[in-house]
This record gives sequence, C-alpha cells and structure tokens, in this order.
Amino acid sequence: MNFTAPLLLTLKLSTITTFILFIIGVPFAYWLAFSKIRLKFLLESVVALPLVLPPTVLGFYILMAIGGNSFIGRWYEAIFNKSLAFSFQGLVLGSFLYSLPFAVQPFQTAFLGVDRRLLETSWSLGRSRLYTFFHVILPLSRQGMLTGCVLSFAHTLGEFGVVLMIGGNIPGITRVASVSIYDEVQSLNYGSAYIYSSVLLSLSFAILTIVYFINRRFVRTI
Repeated sequence: MNFTAPLLLTLKLSTITTFILFIIGVPFAYWLAFSKIRLKFLLESVVALPLVLPPTVLGFYILMAIGGNSFIGRWYEAIFNKSLAFSFQGLVLGSFLYSLPFAVQPFQTAFLGVDRRLLETSWSLGRSRLYTFFHVILPLSRQGMLTGCVLSFAHTLGEFGVVLMIGGNIPGITRVASVSIYDEVQSLNYGSAYIYSSVLLSLSFAILTIVYFINRRFVRTI
C-alpha cells in the first residue's frame, strides 16, 4: 500500500489553499477592516458560515454549484474539457471556501489592532494608502498574518466532510489522508489508519508548537 500518496496530496492541497487564502484573504480582510459600508456585517456573516455549518452541508452546496448541471460546472468543462467536481481543482475550491474564515478573521483582527494614529501619521506625511498598507499595516500585522496562514494550513490538513462530498475517493487525485483514514477504519485496517492519524497528529502539533513559539518571541520583543 502506498502510504505517501494521500499524505503528499494532503500537503499539496493545504499548501495551495493557504497560498490562495493569503493572496485573496489579505486584501479582502483589509476591506472588511476599514470599509464603512453599513451592510458589511452581512458579508462578514457569509464568511463566517463555515464555522457553524456542518461540513457535509457546505460540501453539498459546493457540489451543486460546480457539478455538471450547474453553470460553473458546464463553463469549466467547456474550457478545460474535464469536470470540476471530483477533481483536485474542485478540492482546492472547496478547501478555500471551507477555510476562508480561518484566514480572513485573524487577518482582519490584526488590521483592526493597528494603532489608528500611526495610519493617520503616515497619511499626513503624504504617503498613499498603498504605501501605508505595505510599510505600516502589514509589518505591524505579521503575527495575525502568521496565525491566519497556519490555521488555514492546519484546518485543511484535517478536512474530511467537504473533500469527501466534492472529491469523492479517487486515488492519486482526491484521496487525501483524512479520507484514507476513514477507508482504513471501514476496512478494519486499524494499523494503516493509525499510521495516517499519527502523521497528521504529529504534523499538526509541530505546526502549532512553532506558531506558539514564534508568537511568544514576538510578544517579548514588543
């Protein structure tokens, strides 16, 4: 049995998802933090939905949205000549939506924690909002950035309900470690399930330990 394939696929999915969440989540969190639109709370509620929705419910709706009978599914299949559902790309989309609050909320909290006087000082010196963002806000928010990225990565590592609904169990394509654990337990192969579980447990513990260590060092330096 090839134990490495599901683990490598899980790491690949977590890495790509975290990267996309950072690229999209940072400007989105900045907008949420500083926008003065009154109905902003509705969008914040939508972002937070994966925190309270059962993963199978979210996975079902995503599957309906990207399936072959949907507009998105037909559009994707017409361009790439393959289905978005039950593909690795579909897993990335589902993981992005499922882990969105784990990235956006820490980013947004970090941005809101920046002293407003520092921003106003930068603006009063003639610096643009873009310059202020990259040279004032981002450096002062690095702890929140790290937390959001690590939470997203660790959360994607343990995904089960969403990935199973969207991707199924296709070896080498959508069979991630969490799905492999389920399969091994169903087959009463507890030894194999133990190996997968131990690797994920060790990896998650190591990631969180590094984050807490870095955060502690960061607090001591300020």
